[in-house]
Amino acid sequence: MKFDSRFLTNVVKFCPVAAVCLTLAVGARAQQPKPEELPQAPTPNPAVMQLAGGVTVERATPGAMPLSIDDAIERGMKRNLGMLLQVQNQRSVHGQVLTVKNNLLPSMTAKGSTSAQQINLAALGFKPGAVSIPGFDTSSFPSIVKVDVTQAQISLDQQLFNLPAYYMYRAAQKADDVASWTMLNQRGTVALNVGTQYLRAVADSSEIDNSRALLKADEVALNQAVASHDAGVGTNLDVLRARVQLQTQQQALINAENTLAKDKIALNRLIGLPAEQELTLTDTAPYAEFAALPLEDAMKLALERRKDLRSLESQMELADRTLKAVKYERLPSLAFNGYYGVLGETQGLYHGVFSAVGKVSFPIFQEGQLRGEREVATAQIIGLKQQITSLKVTIEQQIRSSMLDVESANEQVKVARSNVDLATQALQDTMDRFAAGVDDNLPVVQAQATLAAAQTRLVETLYQYNQSKLALARSTGVVETQYKTYLGR
Repeated sequence: MKFDSRFLTNVVKFCPVAAVCLTLAVGARAQQPKPEELPQAPTPNPAVMQLAGGVTVERATPGAMPLSIDDAIERGMKRNLGMLLQVQNQRSVHGQVLTVKNNLLPSMTAKGSTSAQQINLAALGFKPGAVSIPGFDTSSFPSIVKVDVTQAQISLDQQLFNLPAYYMYRAAQKADDVASWTMLNQRGTVALNVGTQYLRAVADSSEIDNSRALLKADEVALNQAVASHDAGVGTNLDVLRARVQLQTQQQALINAENTLAKDKIALNRLIGLPAEQELTLTDTAPYAEFAALPLEDAMKLALERRKDLRSLESQMELADRTLKAVKYERLPSLAFNGYYGVLGETQGLYHGVFSAVGKVSFPIFQEGQLRGEREVATAQIIGLKQQITSLKVTIEQQIRSSMLDVESANEQVKVARSNVDLATQALQDTMDRFAAGVDDNLPVVQAQATLAAAQTRLVETLYQYNQSKLALARSTGVVETQYKTYLGR
């Protein structure tokens, strides 16, 4: 049911007398406080900016903002665009539920009206003396009649028996649950994306540290090559080779810094910060071996916690209630409506008026529409059953794949750490041989390249290990609440 809302318009009337207006203005000026007593305007918050429509946009703060992975995920939960849109979608669905609920509730409206009319009786054929009424002198009747009528009444509408409307309201309640599960599912997506992007930025920072350490080692090797050449025990080729290696490492450092800057911008985007906001990542890449759950326990946990599965199940219940509403459209519905009020001349007497109407509706010939709606509802139920079955299979596939990734990445981290230790020892030995004049700096350059590759591989495998644990937490539906446990923090 739709009802027209009537709003009262407040009319502001200005004083028409200039003298009175001047007096009020002088009095107001005399009552103004002294300059030192003027109220101070609230200090605007420089960290945010208000846009039209009540939209708040955060501004970049001076200096670098310290940010941990916990802070990043918490900010993403509150300010990620996807989360904000899901919150508004939930509000919209809740409003639609209230609209459907109104069909079952009693509706009462009050209205009043007044009118003034002038009726020309002569134009309607009623002329003085044209009609003879015993006991009345019709020649004295005026030809123009003025009628002022005022009325006020209260109306009431109520559905007494309407099963389709009831089950449509029950279906709308499930639509509200679907919106809630969808929002919770979006929280898991945000937690996974923000956590992964933060770990990516941490890996970039570790790569920069490794590049700087190798750059210092290249500078030492270049100084040794120059010193050997100046002493007459080294060749110019050693100096050129060391200088090329130094510049190559400088390029690697520049590339790593550029990658970190871009990944920080992407992280800012995910957590609702301006792109120009500088960040200081306070957490390092965690490493803790994760004791994976047995597959049966993981599947049981996923079937209970996966929000996308719960959303589909809620949609299934919604479709089932919609089908019931369609089936019950064949039943009669009973409704009541009426009003009570007063009606009379504006300056005269009023008399009460009322109306009470009971209505019974029977669908007689709507077979095509009813069958069509039933086919649509049945098809939706079958489709949702197929989606639920497919999603359960997909969940098992995701959990198995994530478990394999976690196990494989953990082994790769162990091997990568061993490779870094071996490459560091090999570089130290070759540098000692070069410093002692036993060999040229070619083995040093080769050992530095091997160490750089080993360090890069360690950073990448550590990132993959942590990311695969987050993916496993996402597959079981607990990433937004238990990511710390999976990361071992």
